[in-house]
Amino acid sequence: MAMQSINPATGELLATFDTWDNETLQEVVTQAGYHFPDWSKLTPIEDRCALMRRVANVLRDDSDLLAELITLEMGKTYAEAEAEIEKSAWVCEFYADHGPAFLADETIETDASKSYVAYLPLGAVLAVMPWNYPFWQVFRFAAPALIAGNVALLKHASNVPQCALAIEEVFRKAGFPDYTFTTLMIPSSQVEQVIRHPAVRAVSLTGSEPAGRKVASIAGSELKKAVLELGGSDAFIVLDNANMSAAIEGAMKGRFINMGQSCIAAKRFIVDQFLAEDFIERFKQAIESHFVAGDPMDEKTTLAPMARQDLLDELHDQVMRSVEMGAKIVTGGYQLDRPGSFYAPTILTNVTSNMPAYSEELFGPVAVVLKASEPAHALGIANSVDFGLGGSIWSDDLATAETMARGMESGATYVNSTTFSDPRMPFGGVKNSGYGRELSVHGIREFTNIKSIWIK
Repeated sequence: MAMQSINPATGELLATFDTWDNETLQEVVTQAGYHFPDWSKLTPIEDRCALMRRVANVLRDDSDLLAELITLEMGKTYAEAEAEIEKSAWVCEFYADHGPAFLADETIETDASKSYVAYLPLGAVLAVMPWNYPFWQVFRFAAPALIAGNVALLKHASNVPQCALAIEEVFRKAGFPDYTFTTLMIPSSQVEQVIRHPAVRAVSLTGSEPAGRKVASIAGSELKKAVLELGGSDAFIVLDNANMSAAIEGAMKGRFINMGQSCIAAKRFIVDQFLAEDFIERFKQAIESHFVAGDPMDEKTTLAPMARQDLLDELHDQVMRSVEMGAKIVTGGYQLDRPGSFYAPTILTNVTSNMPAYSEELFGPVAVVLKASEPAHALGIANSVDFGLGGSIWSDDLATAETMARGMESGATYVNSTTFSDPRMPFGGVKNSGYGRELSVHGIREFTNIKSIWIK
């Protein structure tokens, strides 16, 4: 079995890689476990942080080549790829700066002579990562996991093998010891045996809900910790006192960043009924005047391809099934007649709760606009789906918006801003969007043994 790297803008086969057999895989995972004590116990955290700062430097030094690789392999515009590399460097520096404080012993006052909580590494941690942010998703896991003293194993998405190998090379160039970070060249069918390997103590997955359920089931059967960041159907609520220009600008960014291929992209636009028609018309005009399809390496291109043709076909099927049930296409709704996996940015209206466009995650450039009669109705619509990753509320009444933000069933809610991940803030979801947290102090402690020490 082989992994193929294909340029989604042209359909060109870029490279092919053989996958590992089970014997090779078992040996590599065993070696990671063998080297864990050297990394966790013999390498002081100050040295681990210094190495992570060198990773940030390597990322920035090689930014041009790494960003080009992202664009060629998964299709996002070169400008977005550059921003992804910079953000990856940022998360490395963030944890290098704050990791020692986040992991410092925490004194607890008890009747003991001395009592405290220690945050100690677990061992080898497996990361099962997606293709949509092929560097950022990995580094937001790897930076805290490695600084905490764990060793990291990466099973990356099969359509970004060059990115996966490039990330391992970044750690090697920065001076990380062998087997502290290892890319596993395996298909999904071999993930189970990695999770069940005695050296592996935990698993982090960012991906689809079905993948999360399967990984959680395997990890649970082995009594191993799991952190799951799964799908989302984020609400974008526009109240009657919102700044409409800001909301339209936010809608464009929130829905179409990374060509809509983001878990925390805005997907359901819940607009006050008296503003809805104006919002729809302005949103439509913004889409039709902004997007120009082309080579994502070209700075003039604003419409990049989707990452794979099968993903485009799945998205289009969701749109067409919804249309057959009564949804209306305001703009878009078709694949562009050109080489590559380009899908026209789309707005759907007249969407009801029984349609795929309402209840399923739309992982691509399709926006659903729904009408709400009042703030409470809007919040009810936002909370009516099984996902709960992020969301945003647009209003000049900040008190009302903050109250609604607390009531939204999501891991994060932003007021007058699109949702985004930030190393300083915890990131994760509720309901079918998963559990556990990445980033911030909460993220680095997820893969530690939170251990009580009591001395009298």
